[in-house]
Amino acid sequence: MSRWIVSLAVVLGLHSMNALSAQTCDPDGTIKFVCGTTNPEDLYEVPNTPWLIASGRYSDSEGPLYAVHIRDHTVREIFPAGALPPQHDTLTYRACPGPNNSFQPHGLTLREGSGNVHTLYVVGHGAREAIEVFELNASGAFPSMKWIGCIPAPEGTRRINSITVLPGGSLGATNFDTTGGELWEWYPMTGWIEVPGSQMRGPNGLVSSDDGEWFYIGGWSDRALVRLSRGQTPVRVDSISVGFNVDNVRWGRAGKVIVAGHVTRCEGSDPCEPAAARVAEVDPNTFAVRQLVDYEGNDFFKLGTVAIDVNDEIWIGGINGSFGIARFPR
Repeated sequence: MSRWIVSLAVVLGLHSMNALSAQTCDPDGTIKFVCGTTNPEDLYEVPNTPWLIASGRYSDSEGPLYAVHIRDHTVREIFPAGALPPQHDTLTYRACPGPNNSFQPHGLTLREGSGNVHTLYVVGHGAREAIEVFELNASGAFPSMKWIGCIPAPEGTRRINSITVLPGGSLGATNFDTTGGELWEWYPMTGWIEVPGSQMRGPNGLVSSDDGEWFYIGGWSDRALVRLSRGQTPVRVDSISVGFNVDNVRWGRAGKVIVAGHVTRCEGSDPCEPAAARVAEVDPNTFAVRQLVDYEGNDFFKLGTVAIDVNDEIWIGGINGSFGIARFPR
């Protein structure tokens, strides 16, 4: 191939990427976008700050973490670019072999600290399957991250997906396996234990109640939000149908659970309408469901995975060629 053709191909490629980026930021009717992220699969708002953290994805083993300003919509990569030098907490994370600067970030959760310094947990895929742990400092002009440890995934699990903080320094996690997954709990002194009664097909997103007595799980295969008791005998399981494949779940306004996902295929003989992003609000006490978003997507936002309440909008992150965070009026 001649040098001229190569040069032309490069120019056309750059032009195409620039055009794509520019169009991504254009509103789609009433829907607006925050641009500057690549496949922002999960979003987590940092308490008492104007920031949220987004996990990006370049490949199955690589991706960045972003800080996104919820008022001026600026985006800044804070890991791996811009991260502070690692400082391994070998007491808490004694099973961790050492720092990892290259992985695909996935699920996010945060344990609130003091002075806007928190512990951020990030599910990581790639060279190792583990929850990577960071000190997140949001007291400055923009947040900074410092790696402090990791929690290797439980033996035999297929793919850790989502995580939630629990009382006493412990964590909960989902093993996403559509043939039969489950929940796990991790404790700093004793490691992982499987959660009794948590076996289901495709457990995905995860949050927990403040008192640690309930899990709320994205039942991807069952198209439902699943409420699972914690520490009760017998175990109580309630399935709340929402009509789409639930990916991530987050706490929303007034104690409601925000569930987000998609419909990528119809199963069996039941008719359905494919959707790139669907969001519903679920009352965890009455099980009442109210749909908030039903979006067909476009060439620049292809598959919704998470939704959070931001001011008077619903912000949705996505993957599979989603070039920004979609903003829907509440």
